[in-house]
Amino acid sequence: MKNFTLIILMLHFCLTAASQEIVKLPHEESAQVIWEGEEKEYFSNIWNTQVVTNVSVPTLSIFKPAAEKNTGVSVVIAPGGGLYALSIESEGRDVAKWLNEKGITAFVLKYRLVPTGADGVAEISELSQNNPAKIGEEVTKTIPYSIKDGLEAISYARENAEELGIDKNKIGFMGFSAGGAVTMGVAYSYDEKNRPDFLVPVYAWTDAMPVQKPQKEAPPMLLICASDDPLGLATGSIKIYNSWHSENLNVSLHMYSKGGHGFGMRKQGLPSDTWIERFYDWTLAEEIVTPN
Repeated sequence: MKNFTLIILMLHFCLTAASQEIVKLPHEESAQVIWEGEEKEYFSNIWNTQVVTNVSVPTLSIFKPAAEKNTGVSVVIAPGGGLYALSIESEGRDVAKWLNEKGITAFVLKYRLVPTGADGVAEISELSQNNPAKIGEEVTKTIPYSIKDGLEAISYARENAEELGIDKNKIGFMGFSAGGAVTMGVAYSYDEKNRPDFLVPVYAWTDAMPVQKPQKEAPPMLLICASDDPLGLATGSIKIYNSWHSENLNVSLHMYSKGGHGFGMRKQGLPSDTWIERFYDWTLAEEIVTPN
């Protein structure tokens, strides 16, 4: 009986994976950043989570809610990972599945990363100890392409809104850590075609994307972070908040006293565990989401 149950679960997983729609995004070749080999997905024992590395072709994985739940709202999700990897489950697919339960369509973005070999997590971990300046050099070269991928993701969603069953005027962008840097890069460089309708930087990496003056009519923003973030990202989140607030733009900040870095959808027995519920509360208060 146990074996039969296991087979049924495996079949369900395979059918779910097979039904997942994946879209390649338009992108240009880079003379500055050269990728070799294909992207990799594996469980990292260093970070204790599923990761994707060496992304050279940006894609969107589309997670749709049940038709009867669909609110028309959608969110592009940019997982974090220092631009050397993507924390694809905790800051990607798990977020998408939660949003689907609330009737929100989710697009998990695999944006272009720093080229790496067999284990990108091991590479950034070694560099952080022995040559942190190298990380900054590689990130600086690569992040303009990551941001272009974010803008292309919004363009795709908006251009295909009717087919996707979403409202072209309710497309948000949420990013974690390095994905938060991509989120802010999108916020600073969008045009009329690829403007996000709301922004959710979660412990955004402001060293990779320094705080700038927002565009004149920048979208509403909800920031999420923890004061005890070991990478010191609380300060950057406060600076982003102040930059929006000083321009009389719509902005909100949830700063948890504890939570650390990279909590995503992981449960730590802390108030930060419910950050995504606070995000949903915010969408209701801002009348972004109208529940069915």
